[in-house]
Amino acid sequence: MRLTHYVLAAVAVLFWVPAVAEEPPHPTFSPAPPGTVEQSQLVYLAGEAMHSQWRAVASKSVAGQGGGNAFYQWYLSIYAIDGTAYRLKYQSPANGGPLSKVTQAVGGAKMWFPIQSMQISGIGAFVKPAVQQLIVSSHEMGADCGSATVTVLGTNASGGVVPLVSVRNGCSLKATLAHASTPGARDAIVLSGPYYNATAPMCCPTKPKAAAVLAYRNGKWTETPKYFAFYVGKFPPE
Repeated sequence: MRLTHYVLAAVAVLFWVPAVAEEPPHPTFSPAPPGTVEQSQLVYLAGEAMHSQWRAVASKSVAGQGGGNAFYQWYLSIYAIDGTAYRLKYQSPANGGPLSKVTQAVGGAKMWFPIQSMQISGIGAFVKPAVQQLIVSSHEMGADCGSATVTVLGTNASGGVVPLVSVRNGCSLKATLAHASTPGARDAIVLSGPYYNATAPMCCPTKPKAAAVLAYRNGKWTETPKYFAFYVGKFPPE
C-alpha cells in the first residue's frame, strides 16, 4: 500500500499542470479604453499561471468629420489583471507604436491623417511554451495606399510591454497564425501581401501575391523568404 501511495503521488506530480485562474466575472478597466471598443482579447503574456491574465483592447474614437466621412483615431490598450480590475500597462499611440496620432490636415481642411485601421490578429506562443504574445495588424495611409504593419508584442524582464518584432509593407500585409502541430514546436505567423523590390512603385508590385513565414527559431526572429521589411525589438521608423 505504501509503495502504491508513493507511485500515485509521483504520477500526480509528473502530470500536474499549473492552474489557470478564471477571469473575474465582471472585470473593470482602469482607466477605461478610449472611445468605442472593437475587440477585447485575453492573453497570457507572462505565462499561463495564476493571476497572469492580460487583456488587449482595440478601440477607436472620432477624430473629426468632413465631407460626409468620419476620421478615426485608433488605440491599442494593454492591461494586466490586478484583483478584479485590469490596470493599464501600455497604450498606443501615447506610449509609441504601432499607431500614430491622427491630426487635422494643414490649413484646417476637414480631413484628418493618417487614415487608420487596426485589428488584433491573434495570440501565439512563439518564443517559449505557455507564454503568449499578441499579434496586432495596423494600416495607415495619406495620399497613396499607405503602409501596413504587423507587430508581435510581449513583455520584457521587468514586466513592461514591448515590441518583439515588427514587419512593414507597402499597401497591405496580412498576418495568419500558424499553430504548431507537434509537441515542443513553436507557433509561427504567415505573412501575405504584395512584394516590392527596391525600385518598384506602389502601383506596380514586383510580386502581387507574396507569402513569408515569420518565426522565432534558434534564439532569433526569422522571415522566410525575406519579402517584407522586419525590425527586431522595435517598431518600424516613422
